[in-house]
Amino acid sequence: MTFLSSTLASIARWQSIGVQGRVSELRGLTLLVEDLPLPVGSLVEVGGRGPGDPPRPGEVVGFTRDRAIVMLLGQTHGIRPGDPVLAGDASASVAVGPSMLGRVLDGLLRPLDGLAPARGLSPTPLSPDPVSAMARDVIRTRLGTGVRAIDLMTPLGRGQRMGVFAGPGVGKSTLLGAIARGTEADVNVIALIGERGREVREFIEHSLGPAGLARSVVIVATGDESPLMRIRAAKAACCVSEYFRARGRAVMLMMDSVTRFAHAQRQVGLSAGEPPATRGYTPSVFAELARLLERAGSMEGSGGSVTGLYTILVEGDDMTEPVADAARGILDGHIILSRKLAQRGHYPAIDVLDSISRVAGEVSDDAHLEARRQAIALLAKHREIEELVQIGAYASGADALADTAIEFEPALTELLRQNLAEGDPFEAARSRLVKVAQQAGESLRMRRAAGPRSRAKAS
Repeated sequence: MTFLSSTLASIARWQSIGVQGRVSELRGLTLLVEDLPLPVGSLVEVGGRGPGDPPRPGEVVGFTRDRAIVMLLGQTHGIRPGDPVLAGDASASVAVGPSMLGRVLDGLLRPLDGLAPARGLSPTPLSPDPVSAMARDVIRTRLGTGVRAIDLMTPLGRGQRMGVFAGPGVGKSTLLGAIARGTEADVNVIALIGERGREVREFIEHSLGPAGLARSVVIVATGDESPLMRIRAAKAACCVSEYFRARGRAVMLMMDSVTRFAHAQRQVGLSAGEPPATRGYTPSVFAELARLLERAGSMEGSGGSVTGLYTILVEGDDMTEPVADAARGILDGHIILSRKLAQRGHYPAIDVLDSISRVAGEVSDDAHLEARRQAIALLAKHREIEELVQIGAYASGADALADTAIEFEPALTELLRQNLAEGDPFEAARSRLVKVAQQAGESLRMRRAAGPRSRAKAS
């Protein structure tokens, strides 16, 4: 039965070979092709009339009553009416395997690093069916990142999906590189979606480094490539992650950025004739966003996991932007990078008060949770009175918690700051947090026992 199923799958994948249509019209980014009865998602080759006109890959993204809608994976210049369109793979799939480790690949998983193509690969569907909710494992195991502010205040669990919300220029790429180098995961899969071409090599050589690249698969689709290539790169990264997860590996999937994936999906949807909805985004954007983010997780029985870390660009630091708002409702937590902290030279610029991990209680022990709660209370109180302290209007001795927050704010800030060129072992960082929290708790008890008048006299 297994042999029959695999044979039928192979026939379905290759059944469209020999089908050929012709270009009848060009509309923006899409071609209207006659006599091409192919399913959506099929790959095609356009053109190829001679040695000077090689065929160009494309994909069927929709159809009308009598014509297929094709979008190229490259540029449309040079396309002519009547150009042949030859059917290729009728099922959207990519080939993945262990030899991809340490490689830099494009959206079709072709090498970008000048090395030979990876070998020993196995085909896998680009957009598999959603996983049953009951097939997912409960998140119980902590996954360290080597970044103190994350491990202490918003701890990650294996199989969690976390969003990193940031505006431009607040240290997002540096943070991702530090996590790739310091994570306890077995494999990193890094998808750079819609990045500037200049920044790709800079990220790989400086932020990631040779040690980080050695256990990573980097998949790149820059902003000047076709929107289809950006979408395929994001989905291909999920396929590579799922391959290693199925073999029992702990995978850290980092996607930078989900916002540019949404922009690419919007371009495809509008080009295929889909009506715009929320702020110009088409309905398919939010459907595909949910499917993409839900592919991470821990699966019962495999022993492997995909922990997703997705960056979301917040233009003008607007957290109510449609993509950011939708992502927050899907993900298991969010890390907020603050421009104010970055302007103060506080790196990583993680706002621990606005950030949250929904699995923190499941992956942290009681002492860590209590210390974290105490630290958050002190930081929140200090933020509340910060302006009064700066202008000298705060009266010391009036509030025991406020006095304790002022006393221990420097120690907490020092703990949350970090030179990201160096990782920090979790146990050492946890011990520092517990020690500061215990000292702050003792100081707060003494102030409350002394009473307001005694504190005022002592000050």
